[in-house]
Order: sequence, then C-alpha cells, then structure tokens
Amino acid sequence: MIPRRKKRLTWVISLIAGVAVAVSLILYALNQNIDLFYTPSEVLAGKGKDLARPQVGQRIRVGGMVVEGSVRRDPQTLQVRFRVTDTGPEMTVLYTGILPDLFREGQGIVAQGTLVEPDVLQATEVLAKHDEEYMPPELAEAMKGIKHVNPNRPDAFAKPIDDKQDTDGADNGGYR
Repeated sequence: MIPRRKKRLTWVISLIAGVAVAVSLILYALNQNIDLFYTPSEVLAGKGKDLARPQVGQRIRVGGMVVEGSVRRDPQTLQVRFRVTDTGPEMTVLYTGILPDLFREGQGIVAQGTLVEPDVLQATEVLAKHDEEYMPPELAEAMKGIKHVNPNRPDAFAKPIDDKQDTDGADNGGYR
C-alpha cells in the first residue's frame, strides 16, 4: 500500500474510533440522568410487557394522589412522610424540605428521587399540580376510577339536600 494511503486510512480509522468513543460517553452520561416515570402500581407490580420493576437505588419519578390521612410531619425537622396511590397499591414517599403551597391530601403530585426500598421513595423534589383539570396522559390513564374533587369549584364540598327539606325558598341548585 502507498504510504500516503496508509496515512489517510490511519487518520480515518482514528477519527471513526474517536467519534465512537465520544458518542459512547455521551450515551453513558445521559443514561445516568434519565428519570423514568412510574405510578405506584408500576413500581410495585412492574411496567410494560415484561413487568420490569425499578431497582433499589434507581432514580425515578412517581406520580399519584396523596392518600388521605397519610401525611406525617416531624415537628423537630422538615421531614415529611406520606403515601401515594393511583388505583391500586400505595407507596411511601420520604421528603426533607418545604413542600409546595398546593400540596395537600387528595392532591395529585409527582415526586422525584431515589428508590430506597421496593415501596419507599426518598424524594429530592415534590411537585404539586397547579391546575386541577390537567393531568399527564400516563397518570390520567393509570388513575382511571379515582374520584378527584376540584377544590376550586364552589360546589365541590357542598352536600346535596332534598328539595323538600329546603325551607328558605331560595333556588340553590340542590346545595346548601
């Protein structure tokens, strides 16, 4: 082979090898930063056709509704423990910090953190929905059947009454 061609071939092979190494390093770095979204049912039962469950130590996002009566705050620290559910099993979320203003029981949230036990997430961030009508499609599909009350509607917490018992004569649409 001519020395000039040998030199070109060496440069081309070196360039291709360098690009392959760079792409491999980029993909490895991106893989470490991927936070997959799960619902509590998917964390505990598995996701997809092969029912793949996240491993302890894996960074994930979990979305669902905060279970009524499950929020426990440590009075000495900012540590909070609560349970999250979709339509099935519940999982525990541990969080240290100030929760969003819209966080409350019965509210839809997304918690991002590390799985420390198969059903316990140590959250680094907790996000509460600000719009009661919007829900990510994946979460809406997983949570079909859970009754969610929009607290912004005036009749959200009113109790229906029997029209025969309405004594003030005002038209209140069946609510008192």
